[in-house]
Amino acid sequence: MQRWRGYQAAPGGWGRSVVTIGVFDGVHKGHQATIGHAVKRAKDLGVQSVVLTFDPHPAEVVRAGSHPAVLTEPERKAELIEALGVDVLCVVPFTPDFSRLPAEEFVHDVLVEHLHAAVVVVGDNFRFGHRAAGDVALLERLGRTFGFAVDPAPLVSDDGTVFSSTYIRSSVDAGDVTAATAALGRPHRLEGVVVRGDQRGRELGFPTANLLCHRYAAVPADGIYAGWLVRQPTRAGQPAPPRLAAAVSIGTNPTFSGQERRVEAYALDFDGDLYGERVALDFVARLRETRRYATIEPLIAQMNEDVAQTRRLLG
Repeated sequence: MQRWRGYQAAPGGWGRSVVTIGVFDGVHKGHQATIGHAVKRAKDLGVQSVVLTFDPHPAEVVRAGSHPAVLTEPERKAELIEALGVDVLCVVPFTPDFSRLPAEEFVHDVLVEHLHAAVVVVGDNFRFGHRAAGDVALLERLGRTFGFAVDPAPLVSDDGTVFSSTYIRSSVDAGDVTAATAALGRPHRLEGVVVRGDQRGRELGFPTANLLCHRYAAVPADGIYAGWLVRQPTRAGQPAPPRLAAAVSIGTNPTFSGQERRVEAYALDFDGDLYGERVALDFVARLRETRRYATIEPLIAQMNEDVAQTRRLLG
């Protein structure tokens, strides 16, 4: 898959393409259906498929301070999109100037002049251009003018719930990682760098990896979770180390009157040093809420039970 920074990176002699547009945060089942439809249309027409997305999130530029929680960081999102068979990922820097581009100019400059769109795949609620003035009806009218078709993106739902990034964020925020998995088609992933904490887990016999996450990361609700700790290769070209079963604690450690909210993972059957590594946590199930214990002994007993339950769930 080619990766372009900005639509102006389209090479000279670039032919026609099928383009789908969106933030695609999470690359959930709905996104997968939309992108998959674009890839199939491109193959049927014998042209290139292009996913057009934006960085940073448009909401943060249009309304400062409104940046939503991020389900997938840029590199992870690119990997997931590439796995769907896309030919080109075009990431447009979403600047204040770009946000003021009128809808008609967006279509002419981006879709027609640079990407040479033959087909544009979007959802029914797609909006574009300055102040989101453009809608699908306008896109279709401009398509008739400039010679491209507009295909509706299929909706994906389960029991009447339409999968969307907003729905998944709300599930993660409530700690319902099972619902998030159903909508994503895979466990929700949280990434971060392992940093030193208070070393209290080590003192209790459960040394934990303390994750420093991105400021906008979609962190699940406080609680104890079963999941997988995924490590990266130590050198380019090397295979990734095997993933590790992990019991994950999110919260402020109320037993010790903690104030700082933390994400800490106890990797089962692992004896090593993860400090400084960038790792990911794939959340499989929520085991329980966080609790405050009057003494250490019942806390340790509960932690042993959490580890045993994690083993049972992850096999």
